[in-house]
Amino acid sequence: MVAALSGFLLIGVIVAAGWGLRRWADLPANAETVLARVVWLVLNPCLLFTGVAGADLTALFSEPLLASAGAALLCFAAYPVIVRNRQNRIIGALSGGYVNANYIGIPIATYILGDAALVVPIIMLQLLVVTPIALTLLELAATGRTSVRATLTTPLRNPMIVAVLLGAAVSLTGVRLPAMVLDPLITVGHAAVPLVLIAFGMSLSGRRVLAPGPDRAATVVAVLLKTVAMPLLAVLLATGLRLSADETYAVTVLACLPTAQNVYLYGQRFGVGLVLARDTIFLTTIACVPVVLLATLLFTLR
Repeated sequence: MVAALSGFLLIGVIVAAGWGLRRWADLPANAETVLARVVWLVLNPCLLFTGVAGADLTALFSEPLLASAGAALLCFAAYPVIVRNRQNRIIGALSGGYVNANYIGIPIATYILGDAALVVPIIMLQLLVVTPIALTLLELAATGRTSVRATLTTPLRNPMIVAVLLGAAVSLTGVRLPAMVLDPLITVGHAAVPLVLIAFGMSLSGRRVLAPGPDRAATVVAVLLKTVAMPLLAVLLATGLRLSADETYAVTVLACLPTAQNVYLYGQRFGVGLVLARDTIFLTTIACVPVVLLATLLFTLR
């Protein structure tokens, strides 16, 4: 638990650095946008490619993942039913079910559940399935392209989707990349998460969380879906699949993870749902600690 809490502290320090940069460093007005663009075009593709290329894709086929995926899918589907704002519905749906499985999930899986591998199937599902679909929908919504050709080719113009597909091809074929190719990609990819967090911290400067406006109610819905509905749905689905007590506990804890910072990056790239994504990430990250502790307590008392 101490190590998991240290992960939250690390995130907080980096976010605070971004907030301080925006507040006192006299940065250009477009600094946040430029930073997010660099992450989008270079850093995140390197991170995704190396992560997927080195993963065992057979982890996608497991019963616990069915419960995790089902809970996320139900939250994705529930958001646009509850909130009728068509402009932000994709970012809002992602905010309600796309978990921070890497930066928060790995420490929690390691130090609370005792096995970092438990979070790998969720990471793979989000990278290989959820991310390409979401980015394609965002691209189509932004460009207005609705032809069959445009729909099929849109993913191939997105550097993050291309990186995931290439990584999957390397993993499935068993190709071993030489160190002189792989090492630079790994090094560049390591910069992605800190810079996303810095950009996120910059977005918080001078802006109040849950400020009055059209995004307040939508944010509350996304936060409740992520912190309340998703863990409860995970328990119900795990019970329905007759998972063991340990598997049910693991699925529940992983469903408590906060919304991933990448949702804000996607909103930044397409210029939609920025306030919604920012506030949801911030609030769910804070709420994650007590929610995980409550889940642990309830399963301990069973």
